Amino acid sequence: MLDRLTAALNFNATALLLRAERTRVLASNIANADTPHYKARDFDFAAALAQATGRATAQAPIARTQAAHLPASGAAAQPALLYRVPMQTALDANTVDLDLERAAFADNTVRYEASLRFINGQIRTLMTAINGQS
Repeated sequence: MLDRLTAALNFNATALLLRAERTRVLASNIANADTPHYKARDFDFAAALAQATGRATAQAPIARTQAAHLPASGAAAQPALLYRVPMQTALDANTVDLDLERAAFADNTVRYEASLRFINGQIRTLMTAINGQS
């Protein structure tokens, strides 16, 4: 029983960490909109979440070179960053499209807030069950 509760909370916590990382990446893109030769970055959230939660297929696990090394459990915070394909060429070779970045940032912010509310609801439900109040 405890394993299922932990797994459910871990999944949502991992999703929240990935949303926070995507916010950081998108904010970096927006901040570098005027930087010459800057290449916009992003990552596939669904693939990163599947990899972080161990649900990804065709991915080899990260091998430890020594038995004393810790297993790779913090991989959720560092998803594989990809370069965004530019919609329009720029004279300074910058691939940041501010409209696209702002829309992705706003969408990610709404989803981050939803994930946070979902975790809060789960914790509130657990606390109600523990305290025995209705």
